[in-house]
Amino acid sequence: MPYVRAHTRRDGARVRAHHRKRRRATGATRRRGRAGAATTGSMVPWLGAAGLVVLLLLAVLNFVQRHPYWSIFLLLLIVAGAVAVLRARAGRRAQRRAEQLERDRAIGVTDGMTGSEFEHWFARLMEASGFRDVQVRGGAGDRGADVVAKTPDGRRVVVQCKRQSLHNRVGSAAIQRFAGTCRDIHGGQLCMIVTNGFFTAGDGVRLAQQLDILLIDRRALEAWAWTRVPPTGLLVAG
Repeated sequence: MPYVRAHTRRDGARVRAHHRKRRRATGATRRRGRAGAATTGSMVPWLGAAGLVVLLLLAVLNFVQRHPYWSIFLLLLIVAGAVAVLRARAGRRAQRRAEQLERDRAIGVTDGMTGSEFEHWFARLMEASGFRDVQVRGGAGDRGADVVAKTPDGRRVVVQCKRQSLHNRVGSAAIQRFAGTCRDIHGGQLCMIVTNGFFTAGDGVRLAQQLDILLIDRRALEAWAWTRVPPTGLLVAG
């Protein structure tokens, strides 16, 4: 009897295992069926669109064969319309750029800017003043190089931009840090610190003079922005 009961239990276990396998196989088959149906359903819109494109092309070819002169006229009309649209867009872009440059002429606009906005403002001023390859690089890890550019004679310019409130001044520590990175790390041939505020007098300013780092404060920047003429020595090699 114990043998019979053990045998019966083994048979029952086999039956249950067999049923579990069948249920898993059935579930997998159903999932594959649903996936296939979803794929087929997603292809239907694409097939319909492709069919419409084919019908449209056939209709166009038929029209061209029957009315060649009208086809040429319509083609010229479409080309003329496209050219007019492109010219209108270019004109609007040029107008917006001119309006932006006119707004940029006033130094007061910088007082409400963020640091990043001030960097882009100064980059636009450099472009309007004749500098080439102007790039804004300010951000985390810039190591003091907020804007880089080239003068018309090919010298590399590295600029650090300091957007300040009227009550704050750029101190000597910032000047000393920039002096240590401008040429050695960024390869600057002309190094410049620009601020919409002012610099504190002291060792930093004297160090900038010794290391040939140009300091542009609010007064110099205001004149530059209004006239779009940079300080002497920036555009022509000395």
